[in-house]
Amino acid sequence: MTATHETTTEIISGARERIDALDDRIIGLVQERMAVSAVVQEARITSGGRRVNLSREMEILGRYREALGRPGTALAMTLLELSRGKI
Repeated sequence: MTATHETTTEIISGARERIDALDDRIIGLVQERMAVSAVVQEARITSGGRRVNLSREMEILGRYREALGRPGTALAMTLLELSRGKI
């Protein structure tokens, strides 16, 4: 192996480790979001409200779209589905 190849391999390996660590954090945050969402849903249902607040979901979709573009909307939809289930 050449020095350049070894350096490239090390860079890729290090970056992949960082991505794995980020993914672990993201998964933890999604799980935390799901738990907090369950508390909100329970409180809303207990007080006679609906399980889902569509205007709030539209705010969330807009925030993700503004920050991440069109793929952000798809990501937000997935997060919402994970947090409240399918409508």
